[in-house]
Amino acid sequence: MSAIMALRQTIRFCTSRDGTRIAVASVGSGPPLLRAAHWLSHVEYDLESPVWRPWLKAFSERNTYIRYDQRGCGLSDRQPTDVSFGGWLADLEAVADTIEQKSFPLLGMSQGGALAIAFALRHPERVSHLILFGAYARGALRRAEHEAERLEARTLVDLIRIGWGRDNPAFRQVFTSQFIPGGTAEQHRWWNDLERISTSPEIAARTLEQLHQIDVTAMAEQLRVPTLVLHARGDARVPFEEGRRLAGLIPDARFVPLESDNHTLLPSEAAWLQFQTEVSAFLTPASQNLRRTSLDNASLTPAEVEVLALVAAGLDNRAIAGRLGKAEKTVRNQVSSVLDKLGVHSRAEAIVLALKD
Repeated sequence: MSAIMALRQTIRFCTSRDGTRIAVASVGSGPPLLRAAHWLSHVEYDLESPVWRPWLKAFSERNTYIRYDQRGCGLSDRQPTDVSFGGWLADLEAVADTIEQKSFPLLGMSQGGALAIAFALRHPERVSHLILFGAYARGALRRAEHEAERLEARTLVDLIRIGWGRDNPAFRQVFTSQFIPGGTAEQHRWWNDLERISTSPEIAARTLEQLHQIDVTAMAEQLRVPTLVLHARGDARVPFEEGRRLAGLIPDARFVPLESDNHTLLPSEAAWLQFQTEVSAFLTPASQNLRRTSLDNASLTPAEVEVLALVAAGLDNRAIAGRLGKAEKTVRNQVSSVLDKLGVHSRAEAIVLALKD
């Protein structure tokens, strides 16, 4: 069975506050994980994507992964009257209202990070975990310090109006090179097509104008939700410093730098595995799920319990060492000690023994 056929999704529609129809897609099973919308979105087309398909597969393995098309994009109403941050937030609230569970993890990528922050501040009881990737508190014009930066922001809007809808992808390639500079020729072709298919030139231009004006700095400072912030060091779309600044604004947020130049991570790079590992560990409170009787009988030390919790969350020795600030050799020795005390021969056996079903 092909990867495309193996992923089956359900598409439904909900109605936002002003009557705008929003397309909502879900894939997988298990507890819900909701992704706030970003502007390059087409929930039906994503299923075929060499860029987004790995994301769908990864997030649907343990969760019902829910995402939706932003107003004006994809299968949602294509000509909304209101293209604004307030309208986008209303769309997110409408989608969240379709989720029966009281609380759920919320993923915000790029502009979706600002929406996720606004939603979490307004509805903290609904957000169990907040994951922000490639996100920012300030749009391009809000963070610009020099006229050259302001000129660049305005020029990108003009490029959209001029070339977004053309058959020749030359203008759209400018944006593709910012989102996935490390992509293959196939991935670049697909992303160029996504830009044209996802929305009209006018809606894309109006959207980018609004993105440039975003500022959720004050909101971020008020958050009281467990938050993980991840950002690629070489991100050409949203500067790394903006990601680090965002993490600094949110009380007790954890910041994870990723070694990548891509705004959207690709499955071929090491940062993709690190991203999955970090998110999995963040969403899985492994230390709370460990069987106390097994651990007590094995006489594990507190340090070994901590290491085993991270093993159970899927981290390798290098990741555990980085997480705990230890040498990799020390972690390797502790893992060996844990296996010996538990009477097992592999990490997989230790996880099966230590975690509840």
